[in-house]
Amino acid sequence: MTEIEIGRGKRGRRAYSFDDIAVVPSRRTRDPEEVSVSWQIDAYHFDLPVMGAPMDSVISPATAIELGRLGGLPVLDLEGLWTRYEYAKPLLDEIAGLDPSEATPRMQQIYAEPVKPELITQRLQELRRAGVTVAGSLTPARTQQLWKTVVDAGVDLFVIRGTTVSAEHVSGQAEPLNLKRFIYELDVPVIVGGAGSYTAALHLMRTGAAGVLVGFGGGAAHTTRTTLGIHTPMATAVADVAAARRDYLDESGGRYVHVIADGGVGTSGDIVKALACGADAVMLGAALARATDAPGRGFHWGPEAHHPQLPRGERIQLGRQATLEEVLLGPSRNADGTTNIIGALRRAMATTGYSDVKEFQRVEVVVARYGDG
Repeated sequence: MTEIEIGRGKRGRRAYSFDDIAVVPSRRTRDPEEVSVSWQIDAYHFDLPVMGAPMDSVISPATAIELGRLGGLPVLDLEGLWTRYEYAKPLLDEIAGLDPSEATPRMQQIYAEPVKPELITQRLQELRRAGVTVAGSLTPARTQQLWKTVVDAGVDLFVIRGTTVSAEHVSGQAEPLNLKRFIYELDVPVIVGGAGSYTAALHLMRTGAAGVLVGFGGGAAHTTRTTLGIHTPMATAVADVAAARRDYLDESGGRYVHVIADGGVGTSGDIVKALACGADAVMLGAALARATDAPGRGFHWGPEAHHPQLPRGERIQLGRQATLEEVLLGPSRNADGTTNIIGALRRAMATTGYSDVKEFQRVEVVVARYGDG
């Protein structure tokens, strides 16, 4: 790919966000009812290509059960309020009511409460009893400390999620998590990320991960770009990681690693473009936080917003639009791509003539910013 000269001493690739691209119709169309949007990772099949982001404003035990019932894959944050406090609801109410100037310091205080292993077990067993696929998320820093508790509680899918996760973390302070050894010795499938480049993703795939999360710095509640200067536009990132998946498929003799877009996927159009660039599924945060039954009460934040030393996110107000079921499956009462997002995906696939997600990954796209033409 041609590099652009930024200045005499630095060159860089041109990268694209979802707003920079558009999907092109083909010569064939279909009925939306004949389109399948299901996907499968390891032995687990889901009717919707949607993972609920492990964020306290998005996924509680109750919304995890509801999302699972609707056909998605909920992921519970095992370092969130639900594993720090027996009763998280009063704290969620307090966070929603905070003045913006007070939000970050008060959230730092609230999240200073230690994670309790017994609550991890309790929350995951709630999901198990409800009959939904059980998925929980830890950061790389906490994985070595808490992984056994998570596995013993009966997790089906283990998610290791951070702003940036690499297969090779160098530290002179403590022994870092060896992802390859850890995943090899674990009896459950692991989804790991974020990754924002071909090389980083390929190394994560070589650890034995079942799926790779793509994206960092691009989520609605993240300020990683302004705080650390790190950001990867999502259309380019997903396409690069999809290329790594293709090459790893050849390298490994047929082992397929799922690519999940995680960040910058706020509307149904973003989901369409993420799959068009090669994603198998999307991880939704802000899109689900708008639900009237979401635990954030119309507000949204991630773990970066309450980091004790360097917050790289913020609590943002999204408002409350519709129930979780209406956000995903409709009916929609607005035209901004925030409700009936799966209906919109089905219609986009039908309009371009594709019958399932794997086929749709081959759809033609063009570079065309929103509003061009």
